[in-house]
Amino acid sequence: MPVRVLVVDDDALSREVFTLLLDNAGYVVDSADSGDAALLYLESAQQQPEVVLTDLQMPGISGEELARRLRRLCGPDATLLAMSASEPDDGSDRQYDGFLVKPFTMGAFAAAVAGRAADPAKRSTEAVAATLDDTVYRKLAGSMRPSQLEQLYTICLTDVEARVATLRRAAANGDDAVYKSEAHAIKGGCGMVGAHELQTLATSMEMHGLSDDHVASLNELMVACERLRGMLVAREIIHNRAIGVSGEDA
Repeated sequence: MPVRVLVVDDDALSREVFTLLLDNAGYVVDSADSGDAALLYLESAQQQPEVVLTDLQMPGISGEELARRLRRLCGPDATLLAMSASEPDDGSDRQYDGFLVKPFTMGAFAAAVAGRAADPAKRSTEAVAATLDDTVYRKLAGSMRPSQLEQLYTICLTDVEARVATLRRAAANGDDAVYKSEAHAIKGGCGMVGAHELQTLATSMEMHGLSDDHVASLNELMVACERLRGMLVAREIIHNRAIGVSGEDA
């Protein structure tokens, strides 16, 4: 299967050149003319790109903030590559998996993608750390039965999803106070159970209120809920298998 790439650049000529080069190299290519346009595209895309190649300096959302939002929407396995005419000295590329100086060859692009794909263990570790605080999870797991732990996280996720509905109503009514209050409640509840990604998103929402891109933020919350739910299911499966193995050994 060909690798799908999303090119994000506010310069029309650059987008056209990159699209042509990548297409000729066998990639499936989509493009967006800004960070905001890229996020809107990803929210409704039926198939997420494996690679996002984005310019670091664009009007609107760019740099580190764009990287954080791209990661939430594309998932931990996506490769995020930044590009610019010169290497940044402000650390704006640190959230990306690689950096390319314009102009660059398709060989350099392929090498950057391959370098990211060669370290799946690192991707897995980063994904867990971004979604769930393992220290908090282990403390909770050590203090209650598995059924109680499952119920605790179910309550947390159900509460977040219910509050998202309230947040959407607050946004529709322009009620910044209610919006920030609900975000604050999510931040506190998720912090108690180590739901790090949800806590981080809610903190940003409380800080920025309706001045931020609330539609994208709310969608990111729902994506983060599903990511945490999937991670908890995976942990339960691993735990049950470990118990099964121990039982067989005994």
